[in-house]
Amino acid sequence: MNWVILAIAGLFEVAFAFCLGKAKVTIGNEMYLWYAGFLVALTVSMGLLIKATQTLPIGTAYAVWTGIGAVGTVLVGIFVFKEPTTFLRLLFLTTLIVSIVGLKAVSH
Repeated sequence: MNWVILAIAGLFEVAFAFCLGKAKVTIGNEMYLWYAGFLVALTVSMGLLIKATQTLPIGTAYAVWTGIGAVGTVLVGIFVFKEPTTFLRLLFLTTLIVSIVGLKAVSH
C-alpha cells in the first residue's frame, strides 16, 4: 500500500511543478492562484512521502518519488508546455524510468 501512496506523492510533485510552470506565464490574481495550488500540491506531496517512508527505505522512497516527479514533469513539459522532444531527451527519460522500476524491484 505504501508504494501506491508513494506513487500518488510523486504525482503531486508533478502537480506542484505544473503549477509553477503555469504561474510563470500568468499575471495578477491567476498567478497567485497557481502559487496557491503549488503550496497545496507541495504539502500533500510531502505529507504522502512522509507517510510512505514510515515503512519503505528512505533512500529508495526518495529516489522513486523524485524520479516520478522528474518523469512526470518532463512529460508535462512536452505535452502541455510544448518543450522540445529530442532523441536524447527521450533516451534519458527512458533510462530514468528503467532506473525507477529497478529500484522498486530490488527493494524489500
